[in-house]
Amino acid sequence: MSLPVRKILITKADGEKEPFDPAKLEQSLENSGASSTARARVTAKIVRELREGMTTEQIYRHAFDILQREEPHPVAARYSVKRALFALGPSGFPFEQFLAELLRAKGWHARTGVALTGRCAPHEVDVLAEKGGKRIGIEAKFHNEPGGKTDIKDALYVHARYEDLRATPDKSQHVDEGWLVTNTSFTRNAIRYAQCSGLRLIGWDYPRADNLMKMIEETRVHPLTCLTTLSEGEKHRLLDNKIVLCKHVFAPHVLEEYGIKPMRIPQVLEEAHQLCGI
Repeated sequence: MSLPVRKILITKADGEKEPFDPAKLEQSLENSGASSTARARVTAKIVRELREGMTTEQIYRHAFDILQREEPHPVAARYSVKRALFALGPSGFPFEQFLAELLRAKGWHARTGVALTGRCAPHEVDVLAEKGGKRIGIEAKFHNEPGGKTDIKDALYVHARYEDLRATPDKSQHVDEGWLVTNTSFTRNAIRYAQCSGLRLIGWDYPRADNLMKMIEETRVHPLTCLTTLSEGEKHRLLDNKIVLCKHVFAPHVLEEYGIKPMRIPQVLEEAHQLCGI
């Protein structure tokens, strides 16, 4: 049951303010697999400490610290998935690889960095996905910070590119539709334009039915950066060598090869096993 809480405005990552809703916090904790005891403890702590202008990042950090101390590793890791996607930066290339892996888990044949020529101009497609005779071109819009939003300029640009590729008479260069995918959210104008033009948008929690968060939950394809048993430096070394997914750490000797001490390897593998279900 949600705790009663006075109406206090908290500050979102994009600077907007909204009333704190303990039910949303409890839902995110439940989605991560936190026990009812941990959910109650986290929510009670946040409600006690709540003050006007508290940021969503501060709330997240309080919750994550409690989960990391008191719950099994995979719970804190699952709770941190959204932040773990930001850690795939700064270049955005690991995010493209991550999207390709998500699509493969959903039965698509996916490639990254594909050069295609449209009716009027050449284009580099971040992710090209094919399934059941359908060909999708995907523009991956990566943001390093939670407050970044993908706006109408991106939607206009991506729609124009994929209209050009859809219009080419060369079937080897043709795409059936274009998608714009981001790890954060879209502005209202971007959504309005996409709904009118037929451009598909996928964000962290948009649309409601088939968003990035739900795709990760369904496929259990988690970024390597979720793992709480690895240091930030270790994660960066692995990402620099195109090791993007939590499941990739199971490759023989990969952890030892990139500097993880042998005595810590079983702990990392156990967290990855519980998180990814491998």
